[in-house]
Amino acid sequence: MKQGTLFYDQESGRYNFHYIDGDGDRRDYGGIHCGEVLEFKLNEVWIPARVEMGMDREWYLVGLPGLKLDGLEVRIGE
Repeated sequence: MKQGTLFYDQESGRYNFHYIDGDGDRRDYGGIHCGEVLEFKLNEVWIPARVEMGMDREWYLVGLPGLKLDGLEVRIGE
């Protein structure tokens, strides 16, 4: 399981997160892509949601419009 805190990577233009691998090393997820499904921690509950980019070039979670992505805790299975 890869788990970390979302941040916007200006260089790639994508949201990304760092996680700790099985050896205890800090790794870069490499950027989240449109259509990718991750679990987001909201009010201590993990909720699966798909990430998309709107016509305004803003990233959002399908079904959760207006939710700020920066700082959200995320996880994805391996």
